[in-house]
Amino acid sequence: MRFAINSPVVIALPGVGAEWEREAGIEEIARVAVEADRRGYDYLTCSEHVALPPDTPSAMLGTSRGTVYWDPLPTFGYLSAVTRRIRLATSVLVLGYHHPLAIAKRYGTLDRISGGRLVLGVGVGTAEQEFAVLGAPFEDRGARADDAMRALRASLSRRIVEYEGEYYRYSGLVVEPHAVQERVPLWVGGRSRRALRRAIELGDGWMPGAIEPGLMRELLAHAPDRPEGFVVSARSPHALDPIGDRDGTSRIIEAMSAAGATTLEVRFVHTSLDEYLEQVEALASFDEFEPTR
Repeated sequence: MRFAINSPVVIALPGVGAEWEREAGIEEIARVAVEADRRGYDYLTCSEHVALPPDTPSAMLGTSRGTVYWDPLPTFGYLSAVTRRIRLATSVLVLGYHHPLAIAKRYGTLDRISGGRLVLGVGVGTAEQEFAVLGAPFEDRGARADDAMRALRASLSRRIVEYEGEYYRYSGLVVEPHAVQERVPLWVGGRSRRALRRAIELGDGWMPGAIEPGLMRELLAHAPDRPEGFVVSARSPHALDPIGDRDGTSRIIEAMSAAGATTLEVRFVHTSLDEYLEQVEALASFDEFEPTR
């Protein structure tokens, strides 16, 4: 089992997180990133929303989405300069908000400056009001997302790009700089059979978010044809307390692994930055922790 950090501070969901996060900035996020990098965690996350009305509901979260969302590009650009190994995963980038070539250029540049550490987590998106504000089509967003993923696969790691699909068409163009990874991992977010199917058909992994083991096992049972090396990176449904509750933490890890997770994205019980960093260190001492090197 590999472990990843569901980054603190970069999102503020109602009722989630600690008081210190509300006043924290990039320096505090960087301290978490450096410690996670040193301990062998696989990746850090940063989500994307541009502009949301207050109290916008989320079907996946079962509550309001909140309104604090740090933008992944500048956040990861900073963190890439203070870390050496840990990967940088968008969780997730909403495909309908961007042309595939804009993603290829901007995130390809991030892949280059980070030394090939980009994981492009992508999603279809569900915030209809945000789509409207950005002038992005909503009704056919699923088909557009599929086409965008095909376009990204054809373009992310190439200097001269071309693609012809249902929604996106281009040829004879140069994207420089571009991603240095030969195959940038494309992981699909979403807690549904359709999201999992999209991930298997067009991507390299699935990010169902915070999910109970039983539901994850049920969804994966409908997709026995997962390719070799396919990543299932799920978030722990409950905050972990490896210092105060080692047995409970091990039970959650075991349950998520048994349900099919290959990577566990964690959040911690904590009341301060120092306690958060202690929890990062404590989890890395567990026998189940497989460091990424």
